[in-house]
Amino acid sequence: MTEELPLTTDSDIRVEQAPAPAPARRGAWALLRPVLLRLHFYAGVLIGPFLLVAALSGALYALSPQLERVMYADILEPPAAATTQVPLAQQVAAAERASTVEHLVAVRPAPDGGTTRVIFDDGGFAESYRHAVFVDPGTGAVLGQQTVYGTTGALPVRSWIGELHRSMHLGDAGRYYSELAASWLWVVALGGVALWVARARARRSVRAALRVDSGTRGRARTRSWHGVVGIWAALGFLMLAATGLTWSQLAGENVTELRTQLGWSTPAVNTSVTAGPATPATGEHTEHGGPAAPTGEVNVADIDTVLRAARAADVDSDQVEIALPKGEGKAWTVTEVHRAYPTSVDVAAVDPATHRVTDVVRFADHPVMAKLARWGVDIHMGTMFGLANQIALAALALGLAAMVVLGYRMWWQRRPTRAGRRTVGPPPARGAWQQLPGWVIVAGVPLVFAVGYFLPLLGLSLLAFLLVDLALGARRRFAGG
Repeated sequence: MTEELPLTTDSDIRVEQAPAPAPARRGAWALLRPVLLRLHFYAGVLIGPFLLVAALSGALYALSPQLERVMYADILEPPAAATTQVPLAQQVAAAERASTVEHLVAVRPAPDGGTTRVIFDDGGFAESYRHAVFVDPGTGAVLGQQTVYGTTGALPVRSWIGELHRSMHLGDAGRYYSELAASWLWVVALGGVALWVARARARRSVRAALRVDSGTRGRARTRSWHGVVGIWAALGFLMLAATGLTWSQLAGENVTELRTQLGWSTPAVNTSVTAGPATPATGEHTEHGGPAAPTGEVNVADIDTVLRAARAADVDSDQVEIALPKGEGKAWTVTEVHRAYPTSVDVAAVDPATHRVTDVVRFADHPVMAKLARWGVDIHMGTMFGLANQIALAALALGLAAMVVLGYRMWWQRRPTRAGRRTVGPPPARGAWQQLPGWVIVAGVPLVFAVGYFLPLLGLSLLAFLLVDLALGARRRFAGG
């Protein structure tokens, strides 16, 4: 007798399924890339308007010396070449009689083919602005008067362009926006380089990073131009950011303090008639200033003797500024103001009583970092290497303007187009920073705090970005129930 086996059904058969594979572990760059992309987007949108104005005005400013020489030829060039010059004291006397502003503060003797500038400041001018009377060195005749700006002695048209470049003519608000843009420029540039190089590596093509992809259209082609221009111009953008920050309001003070603590400051000549060691200057952003009005009695007739004493001490550039003593017991100073290579910024102090040189500070004796700062500022101003510097600076500025326009164009090209909607594209996905590995956050947070302390406007705006990101996330969660 056989035992019947129970019938089985499909439901009685349990098939063990293999567990789902664990999600692949994403690398650090895969997690970091969305953060960089979102930061690049936010910062670019924020500083783009100022960068566009600063770039276009910077290109114009780089070429403005030639424009200035044409527009103000009647006061910058004497009517006829002179074989001999009237004594400098007589030129100053003529300027004092004609000047509409009192308080003589400095004199710039005429360079070859130029005119003498006799400079006045009664305290009624905006910071770094002064009044100049232009004198024909051959005849002593006054040719005209104009307001000038800074060490460059920029005349009104160039000063206007410069103010547009610095602050968009918005006063302190514009200066702070300028600082915000300079604070973010290096971050945007380095982040953009990282994103573009990573893209080229993924495609295993160095050429993809250095040449525009001619086979693309639309947004992809715009992105290709944006990335390639950025790669070629990145070093220039970093230079502009670093040197621009030395003139800024908040970060500039931190730069000065850091240089002082590290012994990198530009030494200043000792103007006490009792000789002593040179003291540090207050920073490269003092470049826009000028000598204060003298407070003691000064015999201006001694100015020729003072200049000869400085020349004997090898302060021999053809472009110098002779500043009157700033008070009793203070010396005259004769400062080289030639900003082309080789750099001439030596300065001598001359005792008004004995006409002896009491102190000399030479560029050759500046700390290395002070020299680099000097050269960086001169390159930024377009004066270091003459016309070649001007052309390169103008090209870099136009490249920056193109980057801004291309960036905004990409944003526009990402817009939704269905049903004829006209809006800009959305930003990159939010919340990526929350996915970063712990070691990145541990290492990055102190660094962010340090940079934010040194560049306060960058730190505050970065905090604002984070708060906006969190607020958008909270709103989306609330809307989703």
